[in-house]
Amino acid sequence: MSNIEKLISIKTFTSEHHKGLISLIFVGNWIISKHQQFFRQYDITMQQFNILRILRGQHPKAASINTLKERMLDKMSDVSRLVERLRKAGLVERKSSEMDRRAVDVMITPKGLELLKVIDNEIECLEDTLKDSLNEKEVVQLNRLLDKMLDSY
Repeated sequence: MSNIEKLISIKTFTSEHHKGLISLIFVGNWIISKHQQFFRQYDITMQQFNILRILRGQHPKAASINTLKERMLDKMSDVSRLVERLRKAGLVERKSSEMDRRAVDVMITPKGLELLKVIDNEIECLEDTLKDSLNEKEVVQLNRLLDKMLDSY
């Protein structure tokens, strides 16, 4: 009996593809849960962290809401709402775009940059999820297989 069969108490899968899909979903949810738990201590969500990292990459330039939407890992996120929460926490600033008054530019604040520095010192524990299970060669193979799946995205 495989690990996934034990973990979800299922006896058989309709195919290896079915088993692989269920395993990916299970592992994905497990990793998301670990991330949510980690970011809770900083009073931010995974999506807010993603926005802060995008903005740090743009720094000192601003990013538009559309740029943030395009670069987000979670494409279902309501970026405007996330940015507003980050603004209220003092982690980002919003201002009307100088190029297009209807658009909004977002910049990370010094407080946001400082929070990312703190998180950077601790975030390695999330990578341990892979390091504890897979060696370097296996991670390279995993990345290759995931890239292959993303070809059809």
